[in-house]
Amino acid sequence: MAKVTLEQWRMLHAVVEHGGFAQAAEVLHKSQSTVSYAVNKLQQQLDVEILVIKGRKAELTEAGKVLIRRSQSLLKESDAIEKVADSLSQGWEGRIILGVDVTFPPQLLSACLKRLSSEYQQTHIELVETVLSGTTDMLATGQGDLVISGLVPQGFMGEPLMKVTFKAVARKDHPLHLLNRPLSLNDLKQHRQIVIRDSGIKRVDAGWLEASERWTVSHISTSVRMISEGLGFAWLPTAHIDQELASGLLKPLDLQPHGSRRRST
Repeated sequence: MAKVTLEQWRMLHAVVEHGGFAQAAEVLHKSQSTVSYAVNKLQQQLDVEILVIKGRKAELTEAGKVLIRRSQSLLKESDAIEKVADSLSQGWEGRIILGVDVTFPPQLLSACLKRLSSEYQQTHIELVETVLSGTTDMLATGQGDLVISGLVPQGFMGEPLMKVTFKAVARKDHPLHLLNRPLSLNDLKQHRQIVIRDSGIKRVDAGWLEASERWTVSHISTSVRMISEGLGFAWLPTAHIDQELASGLLKPLDLQPHGSRRRST
């Protein structure tokens, strides 16, 4: 069993931080005798001289400096536990499993999580990146607490957040761009399409899939890399390729009116 209490450590830290018993008592809204008794009792219980009085100021001994340094982590951990308890008492979960379709704008997701972290630091976020029906599977199986998806499964209510824009794109020197004319879907059939695999059980296909050759990848970043290397064309959310489009590395295919589409998320 511990010899001293957290309250005694807090009083000691207040005395050191504010330079004396009177100052600490004022900050802690306690009497000076209460603070003095608690700190003296702490020294007796530990059998170590922690403070010496020089003039009107309390100063740490060498042993006191060691104990103050080690007890800082103790008080921080205690404060963290109290914050967790406060969050839980307000109805906030200790852990949130968040399923997010990979097409959701990554910068916006990071900004939202940063804000959540600043307001509820004690909530642990487990982020699961999914594709198509993989997100809705998390709802159906109870594996996710909250999901952001382009699909709403039967029996669930969804709230629209935004529209995600997809464009058919290829590297600037891809043969489709070199045709220098409006493209047809028949033109696309002659070239490789990069497709992102559905992470759900149903393996739902999305987007035009009539290319004679198709490569399937498991993550959108892989698709962006392959397209940037000139290995094919793909429909990609513009939020994931804004830098490549701005630099001119990737260019939208001149495919009217099928070169762009929007999906609710």
